[in-house]
Amino acid sequence: MTDIFGGCLLGMAVGDALGATVDGKTYSRICQDYGPAGLLGYDLVNGCANISSHTQLGAFALNGLLVSANKGRTTAEDYLHYMTRALEEWAKAQHLPGAPGSRCCWICQIPKMRQRSCMDARTLDALTRGVTGTLEAPANASSGPGTLTAAAMVGLYFSPERMQPGDIGSLAARIVALTHGDPTAFLSGAVLAYALAGIIQEPKTELEDQFIQAAEMVLHQFGRKYPQAKLVRDLVKQAIAAYHEPELLPVQAMEQLRCESAAQVLAGAVYASLAGLEDFDSAMIIAVNHSGKSAAVGAVTGAVMGARLGMEALPDFYLESLPCADILQELAEDLDKCGPKGWRARLFDHDWDRKYTQGLPAEK
Repeated sequence: MTDIFGGCLLGMAVGDALGATVDGKTYSRICQDYGPAGLLGYDLVNGCANISSHTQLGAFALNGLLVSANKGRTTAEDYLHYMTRALEEWAKAQHLPGAPGSRCCWICQIPKMRQRSCMDARTLDALTRGVTGTLEAPANASSGPGTLTAAAMVGLYFSPERMQPGDIGSLAARIVALTHGDPTAFLSGAVLAYALAGIIQEPKTELEDQFIQAAEMVLHQFGRKYPQAKLVRDLVKQAIAAYHEPELLPVQAMEQLRCESAAQVLAGAVYASLAGLEDFDSAMIIAVNHSGKSAAVGAVTGAVMGARLGMEALPDFYLESLPCADILQELAEDLDKCGPKGWRARLFDHDWDRKYTQGLPAEK
């Protein structure tokens, strides 16, 4: 499973780093800067592809889940507590980027995982000012995609031995609701988590069917209380319909989907993942070349495609310039060890104890 976990985490980082270069630019400006085909690869800074908060938040959320599991705290409330604590540690590090003191998350001790790079001020504001929200008491009305990657980690982490299936959607929604109170935002997080869990647990199911099933599950689970679940489902179906429209160019489809709010970013990622035709690089190019939030769409698309295709499908030229690749691979290996078959690997693992008991990086 390390190949799948690593594919998801590294794919998320690749899409994030690729999209961050052009995030917020209009498509015409992207073509003006990079040529008529748009951005086709990293725009390196000092030889590196810089990740943003989308990768950081995903990694911190997963670190929190692993700490919770290591402590034997495996209820949905436990997972929520440690994920929240992890995201708050990330936020504090954004304000105080120097070497942190005692922390829950070992990745907070890694400078490149806490460098200031927040793509969404609403996320940082909610996590640092003690104004985090819940599904019942939203902190704000934001519909942004800032914490979609944190929700994605719930789907990545899921296995029947670790979590009840119904907890996937509720936990993912609650994580997004910490920072974004619009129901379309946290319901989109739930759809993404269900889709990733399905991709990993049922890899033979067609990708299109995974997205439809995930959207329908969220509608069934949340629809009575949140009529916005139908809007999210309909956006997913709109993205799928666009994929089946042969005369529609990818950039035209992405511009139609807009890719600004969390629900639109999810829809854009659905389209890019399908239109990539099982090719990681093709999906990435589609995911970032549009006028919306390219980093968010890239990160979500990368997570989906990485989980679908595995780490071996990620081209080397993407990974060679990715400064956090080793850390994300380490998290993927640790997630694999966290399964019921991995307890022997953890039993006398000093590095595991340092990371998930003491909150310190492994000794090198």
